Amino acid sequence: MASTACFLHHHHPLSTPTRSSSQRYVPTTLKPNHLVICKAQKQAVQEEDGGAALSRRLALTLLLGSAAIGSKVSPADAAYGESANIFGKPKTNTDFLPYNGEGFKIQIPSKWNPSKEVEYPGQVLRYEDNGDSNSNVTVTVTPTDKKSITDFGSPEEFLSKVNYLLGKQVFFGKTESEGGFDPNAVATANILESSVPVIGGKPYYSISVLTRTADGDEGGKHQLITATVSDGKLYICKAQAGDKRWFKGARRFVESTAGSFSVA
Repeated sequence: MASTACFLHHHHPLSTPTRSSSQRYVPTTLKPNHLVICKAQKQAVQEEDGGAALSRRLALTLLLGSAAIGSKVSPADAAYGESANIFGKPKTNTDFLPYNGEGFKIQIPSKWNPSKEVEYPGQVLRYEDNGDSNSNVTVTVTPTDKKSITDFGSPEEFLSKVNYLLGKQVFFGKTESEGGFDPNAVATANILESSVPVIGGKPYYSISVLTRTADGDEGGKHQLITATVSDGKLYICKAQAGDKRWFKGARRFVESTAGSFSVA
């Protein structure tokens, strides 16, 4: 392409006047074929450079494409990344710890400790808050001839048959009506909510109860009871917290614990 721009002055020199210090003009002769050669060489170099750059870009593109195809993460590396949390995966909730008992499972608050205190017949588990023993969870397992929890009647009827779970009456003398209590009564129990969820094909009774004692301890206790029947056994989970702590954050732990209980 460079040679087509140079054929007009092929036989005649090209004179370009130049000015000397005495204001005289001295013609300077430049050979057009030299200019043409320089220009042609420059274009050739540019074309070669452009081709090389294109080749380099093409090679780089192919190289990056190959790297992307071959950069699959191996299962071992993926497992390592997940355990190291380098992939930005949300961390596991450490507020609760799984507990697998004989025939049941439950999530226990991580700051609750095992307790050796036995409160109820058939008790197989008891954990309590390390800062307040009123916040605790118990699991009992006792034999039954019932085939289903619904054979006990309604949730309210079932609760009346296991009312020992709500606390002991330690005073049996006569009392005057005081603080909303009936005469000669030292405690009241109000069912706040009840439901019959089905988990794994088995019906459960879920009952929320607020109990109050005459001494006003903790302003009362929130007790959540989850019960079911499986393989001739009655499973009962009871999680509770004092009314004051209930509204200071204990509610989440009690509700989550009671809600996590299930049988195998």
